[in-house]
Amino acid sequence: MSSAFRELLKKTGSGPHTGKNLSREEAKEAAILMLTQEATPAQIGGFLIAHRIRRPTPAELAGMLDAYDELGPVVPAIASEKPVCIFGNAYDGRSRTFPLGIGVSLTLAAAGYPVLLHGGVRMPSKYGLPLVDIWSALGVDWRSLSLDEVHQQLQHQQLGFIYLPQHFPLAHGLVQYREEIGKRPPLATLELMWTPYGGENMQLFAGYVHTPTETMMHDALKLRGLSGFVMMKGLEGSCDLPGDRNALAGIDRGDTWERLVFKGRQHNLRFPTVPFPSSLDELQDTLTETLQGKLTELQPGLIWNVGIVLWLLQDRATLPEAIEVARSLITGGAPWDKLNALKAAL
Repeated sequence: MSSAFRELLKKTGSGPHTGKNLSREEAKEAAILMLTQEATPAQIGGFLIAHRIRRPTPAELAGMLDAYDELGPVVPAIASEKPVCIFGNAYDGRSRTFPLGIGVSLTLAAAGYPVLLHGGVRMPSKYGLPLVDIWSALGVDWRSLSLDEVHQQLQHQQLGFIYLPQHFPLAHGLVQYREEIGKRPPLATLELMWTPYGGENMQLFAGYVHTPTETMMHDALKLRGLSGFVMMKGLEGSCDLPGDRNALAGIDRGDTWERLVFKGRQHNLRFPTVPFPSSLDELQDTLTETLQGKLTELQPGLIWNVGIVLWLLQDRATLPEAIEVARSLITGGAPWDKLNALKAAL
């Protein structure tokens, strides 16, 4: 038993009347003791469920991210005039809507924007399809690459992927607790905000579902001194914005926080959300055809999302201009060419 962790658990898990929030430094210590599993399974489970019930504070989330920085992998900086885009998606994957993120990443890479993703295996509590399995269906296996090899691909192919079991086994070791407590613990919020990149020229896009989560994440990122990040109310905790209703995002501009509403119908891109495919083969076929530039039910959503991201990156002055750039790249098969270049490099 960790006596130090016991004191932290007593403080945070004592209930609404006597319980207290942890400081940023205490939260970092708690996360380190959990990641290294110096805390016992009983202590870790108790802490996670207590935090799940009362929800973490921004300072606590910031402290846990500090622990990730100290113990987790960091991809060294690359030479790039354009910012490295980091997309924070829920690790428990997708089960209701068709995932667009890899198509967005390939298109951005084709446009010269490096993209760094991160994720793990199928994960509780949803057990949706994770990013690494979609990459694998397209012929790209990130699972066995070393961190140095990921760095090389990010530098030369503008794409990289941090795979938890391979690159951050300490964090992967806590996945079992998500299964055992039956709920997504606060650790699941960290994956939306984590930036495992060593350079300063980066752009975080963080997905979320619930408005209270957005507020917590925003305040935690500001405590960590991050600016310019974008938060996207995406499908199933991803960064995929819908087109059949108002799409919501917020962007940090240093001293101000601007809320944005994107309306697809204003750009002739109002389209229904594509449901999750019935099989991995169907997903592979639809995604392949879309990346090749063929007209599919997925194409409008991909154009919409790439256009919004390009505009947020200030690639074009207006959203209509950015959407037309996205349309040209996607209908011209640029993401398919980038996928083939990445497969050849691996």
